[in-house]
Amino acid sequence: MMNLKSENLLIRGAKVWYEGAFVQGDVLIKDGVLVEFADRIPLCEGVREIEGEGRVLLPGLVDMHVHLREPGYSYKETIASGTMAAAKGGFTTICPMPNLNPAPDSPEHLQEQLDIIARDAVIEVLPYATITMARKGDECVDFEALADRVAGFSDDGTGVQKDDVMEEAMRRIAPTGKMLAAHCEVESLLRGGYIHDGEWCKAHNHKGICSESEWAEVERDIEIAERTGCRLHICHISTKESVALIRDAKRRGVKVTCETAPHYLALCDEDMREEGRFKMNPPLRARADMEALREGVVDGTIDVIATDHAPHSAEEKSKGLAGSAMGVVGIETSLAAIYTFMVGGGFISLERLVEVMSLNARKLLSLGEGIKLGERVDATLVDLRKEWSVDPKKFLSQGRSTPFEGMRLHGEVLLTVAGGKVVYEK
Repeated sequence: MMNLKSENLLIRGAKVWYEGAFVQGDVLIKDGVLVEFADRIPLCEGVREIEGEGRVLLPGLVDMHVHLREPGYSYKETIASGTMAAAKGGFTTICPMPNLNPAPDSPEHLQEQLDIIARDAVIEVLPYATITMARKGDECVDFEALADRVAGFSDDGTGVQKDDVMEEAMRRIAPTGKMLAAHCEVESLLRGGYIHDGEWCKAHNHKGICSESEWAEVERDIEIAERTGCRLHICHISTKESVALIRDAKRRGVKVTCETAPHYLALCDEDMREEGRFKMNPPLRARADMEALREGVVDGTIDVIATDHAPHSAEEKSKGLAGSAMGVVGIETSLAAIYTFMVGGGFISLERLVEVMSLNARKLLSLGEGIKLGERVDATLVDLRKEWSVDPKKFLSQGRSTPFEGMRLHGEVLLTVAGGKVVYEK
């Protein structure tokens, strides 16, 4: 993380997430540390006052699944642009996936990424290392040599196809205490598909991706995790079957957690258009899947909402559904999308939003609470009353492709403090 200067701040009169609940009061931050929280704190010399009346101060958001594209693909995104965009979205920690060049499959390759992070990141960046060498799915990496430097292990972008390789990986990762973040996709079931194999797909003569391509590997990975005791985190679930399998596994005591993304909670294949900004992997599924995912967030089956922020160049996303690259951006719209569709839609409370967008990921990654006396502050000040229109031209990310383009969302980030430092201010 860049060596930014800590500020002394007095955030006045916000509704603050403090010790497990929202409480209105003043927050005093000195040298990046929360030193006082009270009804009224006098303004003293050398402290900058920020108006928080009518706003909420959330613990810094955490995104466990982003693509920062560097090293190797900086024409799509850089660690500098991606972390600035994340700060604007209210995030103070993000975890980039390892589909890079070189892939972080050894201490030497990982160090290339860590050096750029240390130089350019404006927030905390905890990368994943790969599960297999060069993400080819054949030979496991040296997990022990990498474990203390990463958030976990993933071959995201592809699923590990060989059962014996996945079992070896889980058996060897389990003693490290790290999680295996699984991209669950059976490649033999894809059959050239690129959107959900549903009614919209058939009506518009596209090639579909069946739901089984996801849930069959979810089922396999849960079975292996149950045998090995490995911490399994299932990435970007999109199907009702995946929700059911994970719910049942949790009841049996399997060490499994999961995430879904804002677009799967807000949209379904009925919302599709013939544009690359509606193409991502996994695809937007049927309405029944969207409803099951929403219920999974409500009942705790889904632990984390992560963006799967996946920037591409404008050219790569300009070739319609059939020809465009898979992936959409999300770190600048995530909070507003979840607040608008899930809290505003009456599905979850603001407190549950804090859990799925910050607290649960903090526990999984062994991070601090964000807003706690005596600790460095990770927090974001948000005006939930503010309505704004999604205009990709105003993004800080190099990626511009989002299915939320043109939508009006509620909730605007005004200030982000990461590690006690102001990293974004509107």
